[in-house]
Amino acid sequence: MAAARAFAVWAAVAAVVAVPMALAAQSEFLQYRNAVYVASGFAGIAAMALLLVQPLLAAGVLPGVPARRGRRLHRWTGAALLLAVALHVAGLWLTSPPDMVDALTFTAPTAFSVFGVVAMWALVAAAAVAGLRRRMALRPRTWRLAHTALAVVVVGGSVIHALLIEGTMEPWSKVALCLAVSGAMVVTVVKLRAWSGLGRPRRNAS
Repeated sequence: MAAARAFAVWAAVAAVVAVPMALAAQSEFLQYRNAVYVASGFAGIAAMALLLVQPLLAAGVLPGVPARRGRRLHRWTGAALLLAVALHVAGLWLTSPPDMVDALTFTAPTAFSVFGVVAMWALVAAAAVAGLRRRMALRPRTWRLAHTALAVVVVGGSVIHALLIEGTMEPWSKVALCLAVSGAMVVTVVKLRAWSGLGRPRRNAS
C-alpha cells in the first residue's frame, strides 16, 4: 500500500511537471521566436516546476525522502530556482531590454510584469533570509515566519504572473500546474505552522 501511494504521488508530480513542458514544446508560438526567447521561456516553466517541489521538500511530505535529506534538497532546489529565474530574466533582457527596464521599474503596461518582478524580488529576499539568518541573529521562529511569508509571495506572484501570460504554455496544463503549486504551498504552510509560538514570552533560563 505504501509503495503504491509513493508511486502515485511521484507519478502525479511528474505528470504535472512534464505535461506542461511537453505541450509548450509543441506550441505554434515557438516558430516566431528566437532561441534566446524560447530558452528564457522554458527557464520560466522550469522555475514553476521547482516551485511545486520546493515547498513539498520543506514540509517533508514527499514519500521516500527523509526529512533531513528533504531539507538539504530544499536548499539545492532553492539554488536551482534562483538560477532558473535568473536565466528567465536574462533571456528576456537580451531579447528586449526596454521591456525589461519597464518591468523592473514597475512602469510596464502589463499586469503580469508587476507580479513577476514582485515574485522575483521576494525570491531573492527569501534566499537572503535563509542564507544570512545566522549573521542576522534571527530567532528560529522569526526567520521561519519571514521565510514562509516571502515564499507565499513568491508562489502567489509567480502563479498570477503565469496565468496572466498568453503565450507558449497550453492554458489548461498551465492552470493545473499553477493549482498544484498553490496547493503545495498551502499544504506546507499548514503543516509547518511557522506562525505558531509567536508572541509567547520567552522563558528565562533557570
